[in-house]
Amino acid sequence: MTDATVRDAAPPATTTLTELAASMPPGPPRRFRRRSSVKSALKHTGLIAFGFVMLYPLLWMIASSFKPSALIFREPGLIPSEVDLSNYSEGWNALLHPFSHYLMNSAIIVAGSLLGNLLACSLAAYAFARLKFKGRTLWFAIMLMSIMLPIHVIIVPQYILFSQLAWINTFLPLIVPKLLATDAFFIFLMVQFFRGIPTELDEAARLDGCGHGRIFFRIMLPLSVPALATTAIFTFIWTWNDFFSQLIFLTKPDMYTVPVALRTFVDSTGQSSWGSLFAMSIVSLIPVFLVFLFGQKYLVKGIATTGIK
Repeated sequence: MTDATVRDAAPPATTTLTELAASMPPGPPRRFRRRSSVKSALKHTGLIAFGFVMLYPLLWMIASSFKPSALIFREPGLIPSEVDLSNYSEGWNALLHPFSHYLMNSAIIVAGSLLGNLLACSLAAYAFARLKFKGRTLWFAIMLMSIMLPIHVIIVPQYILFSQLAWINTFLPLIVPKLLATDAFFIFLMVQFFRGIPTELDEAARLDGCGHGRIFFRIMLPLSVPALATTAIFTFIWTWNDFFSQLIFLTKPDMYTVPVALRTFVDSTGQSSWGSLFAMSIVSLIPVFLVFLFGQKYLVKGIATTGIK
């Protein structure tokens, strides 16, 4: 092949935008673009409708909290014909104590549960993920099997034990088990996260003279913020909304938590204060909403980075 032939076959050094656009392959036909836009609009419309259906009970409860009790079930719509703010003031002072008393009781239990799960579950997870001891696989399997045990199976022996310890009508039955790493789900969650941290960091720390305690508190915990945040958020939500165990162990009105206190608004004879109940339900949902709102970033990151390895 001669130089002239190569020069004739080579593309020009400069190409105008018109020539470049003409050389590009044609895009999809207009009818296909229109069909894709219609399909996308239908999909988003369906998602919005599904989201509205899922949120409708919450929206209805918010609207009902501003209605007079006589109109709550008479007017089931979301827009109240008459706004009544007295449900909040009456519900706040309707029980033996102001509703802030029950909010404080729930806050104490949540704080103790958070401390217990974050400390005890992370220590147990570190042992399963990093320490080599006899029977580790067996104990890990037993720990996973405990997830399948429903609370109704263990609540009777727990009640007998705590009754003999004179812990009934105290916060101890709801806090002390958390300090003993009884939530196997969070242990498994952190084990999976710890296994994703390179072991070379542990070896480098041991060369510097660090033991397991310093490795755990100075290396593992700072790198496990997403898993710890996920544990904290789930612990807060589950403990704050727990009704069954708090109803069993807390029988005195002075010890009632928010879920148990809300139950007292409902009367089996039919004389229930629905307006006050809905109003205080909205108040009780505010902490959960705030925790999820500000912790959503860590929750998504923790779930995304904690996989089954």
